[in-house]
Amino acid sequence: MSNFKHAPSNANSKTRNDYSLQLSRWFLISIGAWPQTRTSSIIERLSSIILVPMWLFMVAVITIPCLLYVFFEAKGIQTKLRPLGPLFHRIMGTLNYWILLTRGKAIHECIKHMEEDWRVTENIQNYEIMIKHAKMSRYMAGVCAMFMQGSALFFNIVGTIKTVNIVIKNETITIHPLSCPAYRKLIDARFNPANKIMLLMQFMSSYITNSSTVCICSLAIVFAMHACGQLNMLHTWFNQLVEDHAKGKHLTKRRIGNIVRHHLRVLCFIARMESIIYKACFVELTGCTLNMCLIGYYFVTNWSILNTAKIMSYIMVYISMAFNIFIFCYIGEIVTEQCKNVGQMAYMTNWYELDYKTARSFILIIVRSNNAIKITAGKLFNLSIATFGDVIKTSLAYMNVLQAMSM
Repeated sequence: MSNFKHAPSNANSKTRNDYSLQLSRWFLISIGAWPQTRTSSIIERLSSIILVPMWLFMVAVITIPCLLYVFFEAKGIQTKLRPLGPLFHRIMGTLNYWILLTRGKAIHECIKHMEEDWRVTENIQNYEIMIKHAKMSRYMAGVCAMFMQGSALFFNIVGTIKTVNIVIKNETITIHPLSCPAYRKLIDARFNPANKIMLLMQFMSSYITNSSTVCICSLAIVFAMHACGQLNMLHTWFNQLVEDHAKGKHLTKRRIGNIVRHHLRVLCFIARMESIIYKACFVELTGCTLNMCLIGYYFVTNWSILNTAKIMSYIMVYISMAFNIFIFCYIGEIVTEQCKNVGQMAYMTNWYELDYKTARSFILIIVRSNNAIKITAGKLFNLSIATFGDVIKTSLAYMNVLQAMSM
């Protein structure tokens, strides 16, 4: 029977854990945010020391002059609103970057927790459940990265590929427009080489802000799918509990003890995951709502002058942000449902075939599963599919407000 087949060796298990985390690791290393440990090499430590200040400097070079431009140079509400979308996006990414840097120890603890789960898995059936969820998390993380990085790159290329002519002191100058204009008294990006340098900085800052968001999203996906896989394993354990009861009460007690310990271990993992991402979820929820509102406003107010490429870039960015919010809300929904399903699993087993003392142990399991841990945004909003619908409605309502104000 498959229940007696053993899972692959520990070395292969570590490879499987690395497989599910591969995409997250690539992006975390590229921005210098991969958790540093005592076993980290000198190159990994030096890369973190060098990359973090460099990336933060590039983001600051774009964000600070653009903020000054909005407050002191831009005239009229439409002129002020135009750069707010890219500006909010960089502020969101910077906050997510800060969360990744400050929560490195907690992220490392979650990764070690996952490695331990892979190592102690001996049943081939449980191993296959974990593999299934690992593949699912890898696929979802890949789609998320493709949407976010692809839409941002396309938006930047469309916005800057065409040149514009401006007249300064009876001299016509050809420049590439910036999605985040700079305050002229600080950096005059109308002249070369400042224009090309700021253009390069704009692309680099877009990469870092997108990568930090991709890292948060992919880590949340990987951790949530791993927790769901661990909870699904309990279904097999509950069924084996009844089978073990026929062999002897000592086996039944040991099986119940293993179920309770495993259940609490998974709940602790979910609580640690929630402590890592709840701030980032709040940043994404509020930031994406504002950006979706602004993109809708740009789309509606400039429809008559937009070309096909510009329309496509707006649609891609809007879908990307909506998809990003949906992923977080889906994670919150599925984790909550899986936690509650543990109680249903316990009830749906043939507990009536057990003696009353053993069956009575199921009551505490059912009660604990009903008090499910919920993924929140800033400890204020529970993430669920209903929350996603509220975000879409809120962004459309704000878009109508902006449109009314600018008329």
